[in-house]
Amino acid sequence: MPAFIVATVSITDMDAFKEYSKTIVGVSEKYGGESVVKGMVTEMLEGSAPKDQRVVVSKFPDAESAKAYVNDPVYLEGKAKREGAAIVDMRLIVG
Repeated sequence: MPAFIVATVSITDMDAFKEYSKTIVGVSEKYGGESVVKGMVTEMLEGSAPKDQRVVVSKFPDAESAKAYVNDPVYLEGKAKREGAAIVDMRLIVG
């Protein structure tokens, strides 16, 4: 069953965040991941979020593949570079 990682991202240090982004290029695809959407929140229809928040949705073949992605050593290296550069919440949705 397909699985989706839905991340909300508020960048606090663009230079450090760019280093994170460079590091993880191609890692998602290694596990069958594909980008569904990446973009800034343009309008809140309900609730609230920071005005500069971004949303990233990636689709994986299954939950195991999505979890393998976030546990990949190269992803973890990138995540370490992201520390202090962004506030990130990641959700796994299966269905």
